[in-house]
Amino acid sequence: MLKKIFQISTYLVFSSIWVFMLSASATLPDAEIDQFSDYTRGIKYNYFRWVANASWIKLQQAALGSPGYIDRPTQKEIVMDYLRQMERVLQTEYELDQLYANPEIVDPEASSADLRARLEALYAEQRQLAPFAESVLEGQISAVLAEAGLTTGGQPLPGPLYHISPLPMALIISPRDTIRQDENISLLADFPVDEQDALEESIATDLEFSALVVPVGGIGIYPTMGMRSTNLPWIVDTIAHEWMHNYLSWHLLGANYGTTPELRTINETVASIVGSEVGRIVLERYYPEHLAREHPPVDLLSFSEGPLGPNFFPPPFEYRAEMHKTRLHVDELLAEGSTDEAEAYMEYRRQIFWNHGYAIRKLNQAYFAFYGAYADVPGGAAGADPVGPAVRALREQSDSLSDFVHKIMWIDSFEKLQEMVE
Repeated sequence: MLKKIFQISTYLVFSSIWVFMLSASATLPDAEIDQFSDYTRGIKYNYFRWVANASWIKLQQAALGSPGYIDRPTQKEIVMDYLRQMERVLQTEYELDQLYANPEIVDPEASSADLRARLEALYAEQRQLAPFAESVLEGQISAVLAEAGLTTGGQPLPGPLYHISPLPMALIISPRDTIRQDENISLLADFPVDEQDALEESIATDLEFSALVVPVGGIGIYPTMGMRSTNLPWIVDTIAHEWMHNYLSWHLLGANYGTTPELRTINETVASIVGSEVGRIVLERYYPEHLAREHPPVDLLSFSEGPLGPNFFPPPFEYRAEMHKTRLHVDELLAEGSTDEAEAYMEYRRQIFWNHGYAIRKLNQAYFAFYGAYADVPGGAAGADPVGPAVRALREQSDSLSDFVHKIMWIDSFEKLQEMVE
């Protein structure tokens, strides 16, 4: 009973803190914040209602404590049932979208009556099943975190709570003459793509900033917001990743998340490393059949004959390597003051990615400012940024994941990280 009371108190305290933090102003000067607010008025995401609903669900789970009384095979079946049910939901939503998009259907509302009824039934089933599946995964991840030594007083604090729902979009703002995330504004979850593009173009034209609306996979409020998915490896990785943000928030590194671009990258890279390592242990222990398989070697004979003759085959297109090369050249152009040339080059490269099957809607400074902060793997959108390699070097030098986290969580500058690595 005391443990449940402690859990409930923790839920309420963390929920209140995170709502307050998310409602606070960002790092830009007040005049610039007001400028962007003019463009986002009426489309900002409001976290208060979501947190209240998710907290109530988690309080109910804590009161029941049901997963602790279920054996491991049954817990696994609950999660598998949830994933299968989520697949049915997503498939039915897709069918509904296709029906409304079909120009041959004169009255889509009447034609979709049965489909919408089926979808409502699936939603009702999901509301019943999801809390149990979430609670099972929270318990499994909590056990792995505790064994890894990522605890406060012997327990992961806060507990790795998460709740699945449609996530807000994020409006990323960067200067045009350098790559730096100056603002991250949460927008409505259903903000349509045509309005996303119009918003980006308005900010670029009127304010001379690079802007991009991006989807996010999780948000580290409390409970954590998670995107709907049927990909179990990604789900457990994301839960652990966002939990790490909550854990760091009580220490210097997390408290200084937005102080500098370097500290933001350190935070995101640490969370990505922890999410990857903890997620893999969870899969090995509870869902070994879901471990990511090694990609088979590319069969160059599958490529069609190239223009240089039957014995010439083009090399495979390596996304991370190509994105890394793109970022490096963009940084060079911006350093020279060639902003227009850099933007033209990014559009040229975006079309190359498109031709190889990577549907990047817009490639600009804001794109690299957002995705470049996740530097747990070499290459990619981070370019030559030294922050990611320094974080990875400290992980390699550390005796364990816990040792790594307990070292890095007390730094408040990139310079301190460099000293630690040296």
